[in-house]
Amino acid sequence: MILVTLGTHELPFARLLKEVEATVELLDIQDEIIVQSGHTSYQSNRMSIYPFFTFEEMDALYERTDLLITHAGTGSVVNGIKKNKKVIAAPRLKIYGEHNDDHQLQLVEAFETTGHILVWRDGDSLAEVWKQTENFAPQPFVSGRDQLLGLIDRFINEA
Repeated sequence: MILVTLGTHELPFARLLKEVEATVELLDIQDEIIVQSGHTSYQSNRMSIYPFFTFEEMDALYERTDLLITHAGTGSVVNGIKKNKKVIAAPRLKIYGEHNDDHQLQLVEAFETTGHILVWRDGDSLAEVWKQTENFAPQPFVSGRDQLLGLIDRFINEA
């Protein structure tokens, strides 16, 4: 199963869904494709599209998916990384009216550099990025929580 998620941002992101659908046709993908579309209206004969899921439903879909294709929202990307999923992240861009700014470009750069995700950038072929998932082994998630708590503890105790 392939999960495509656009998050809950109020601006549409049809550009990603059009590219996913074209890539599914091009590569003759036969997997079930479930889309959480948020506020993006889109019709497809190849993808099952739902505006929103409950937290529990979304968590179950993340567990079940073999590939996560997601907008580059922090929560969506990090959840995929934590579950050790193959993630293709697509930044929403201001130029297309998909977001208020381009902060998602910085997020994908950080996670791509560490080997956690693959990125579909404007102008790239999603089919080429999709093909990379066959040999892509995402780096495991390592929380920095304990280090941060230790730093805070030392700061408090040494003040």
